[in-house]
Amino acid sequence: MTEPAPSEKKTDADEEPQPTLLEQMGGVSGLIYSSVPVIVFVLANAFFGLTAAIWTSVGSAVAITVLRVVRKEPLQPAISGFFGVAIAAFIAYRTGSAKGFFLFGIYASLVYCGVFVLSVVVRWPIAGVVWNVLNGTGQAWRKDKPSRYGYDIATLALALVFAARFVVQRWLYQEDYTGWLAFAKIAMGYPLYALGLLVVVWAVRRSDKRLKALAETEPKPETDAEIEARLRQKYAAPEA
Repeated sequence: MTEPAPSEKKTDADEEPQPTLLEQMGGVSGLIYSSVPVIVFVLANAFFGLTAAIWTSVGSAVAITVLRVVRKEPLQPAISGFFGVAIAAFIAYRTGSAKGFFLFGIYASLVYCGVFVLSVVVRWPIAGVVWNVLNGTGQAWRKDKPSRYGYDIATLALALVFAARFVVQRWLYQEDYTGWLAFAKIAMGYPLYALGLLVVVWAVRRSDKRLKALAETEPKPETDAEIEARLRQKYAAPEA
């Protein structure tokens, strides 16, 4: 049999689908993985006490990390998820309270909200910066005010998500509603974040459409031959 040409092999490799941004962030399974340690912590705390809850939540996080590595899933979400659970468990241990498990996430939401709002104030909206850096589309969106305003709205929508998390979960924390804290952490995690991402998708499509239209209306640069012909016509000697 005739072996395929090297060029054909290269083409097949080039056509292999690249992982999407959602897949790189952990995919839909990330919702399940992020919920398991929280559920394990609350159940273990209710039946066996705080110490057991701390160790079982960390153990579940380790198991999930190993599972994701074995399944060759994106490593970054697995590692960040493990350290997030480890920090939350450490705070619960130091405070001696089950609700301390949620303290890190509560104030992390406040910090994220502040950073997102600040990025809009300094005219570098994070939604636009991150999206265009990941996709290598340059800084053209910043030169187009409507595009930048769209990313401002998307960034503020994400900031609102983090603000809502902080306000609701901090109130539940102060009222000692540990069970409801767990529910709020899960419900206001991926599901609420997905709503913010819908605004980001709107901003991206709006900006791409505008930039494409602007590129089509811009005059095409002259070729060397066209420049030479124009200069010859301009400086040509008048006939006698």
